[in-house]
Amino acid sequence: MARVDGPGPDRAGVGARIRALREARGLSLSALAAEAGIGKGTLSELETGQRNPTLDTLYAVATPLGVPMAALMDDHDGAVIADDGILATRVRVVREPGRTTEVYLLRLAPGAERRSGAHVAGVEEQLVVLSGSGSVEYDDEAVAFGPGDHVRFAADRPHAYRGGVEGFEAVNVIVTPG
Repeated sequence: MARVDGPGPDRAGVGARIRALREARGLSLSALAAEAGIGKGTLSELETGQRNPTLDTLYAVATPLGVPMAALMDDHDGAVIADDGILATRVRVVREPGRTTEVYLLRLAPGAERRSGAHVAGVEEQLVVLSGSGSVEYDDEAVAFGPGDHVRFAADRPHAYRGGVEGFEAVNVIVTPG
């Protein structure tokens, strides 16, 4: 599989935000790790900035904390997070009463897959494909897409993105209520 590389997030800043949110909610390290489905040691290393956060881990932690992923990432436009074959660049975050809208430029390498657990209740995602091809799975449905296509779905259930033969580049808009 081809790899999409990019600079990593500010580990110390991400860790500090996770810890602050966890403590504000009165959760122990063990309790949050269990709810997120990750190891306590992994969470501890994230909070101390000793481990690079992945997209999967950030989403896993954001859901039980009840926050959008943007609340955990570097809090500036242009922040980047990369996993094997995936690069997400924050374009804009708009925080309004009643919702947070996150906009990312999402790149998946050919054949790369990004699986996501359910986000918090009411989250919706939209994908506008700029180039390449791929598919998104949600609600036991797989939707193939290509340049210019638009896919909209409820993201408060498990879903997945897959890069096609040439991978894809898309604008990903995530709207989180509350």
